[in-house]
Amino acid sequence: QVHLVESGGGLVQAGGSLRLSCAASGSRFSVDAMAWYRQAPGKQRELVATITSGGATYYEYPVKGRFTISRDNAKNTVYLQMNSLKPEDTAVYYCNADVPPYYYWGQGTQVTVSS
Repeated sequence: QVHLVESGGGLVQAGGSLRLSCAASGSRFSVDAMAWYRQAPGKQRELVATITSGGATYYEYPVKGRFTISRDNAKNTVYLQMNSLKPEDTAVYYCNADVPPYYYWGQGTQVTVSS
């Protein structure tokens, strides 16, 4: 069983920055890809960014150039640096970890961007 704990959410003004963290624990196996998703009120959960164990990254268009995903493999931790935040970035942000053959989710952390 893998346990993911997110932190770093909060309230910020438009144009501000936040850094999210997600630590994976309890796994006896290597964590493969990790990702951040988000879910705004009344909308479906959507992918934000992914990072492989080798460090290759992918960003969805709305956050490209503003968000940076990174990871510390020794700590099984993934980060999301969010800059130039916009009100439309307001959502609950979820961490996802691929520990084959399963995917695991964190409990989510609220990010609110005021205009």
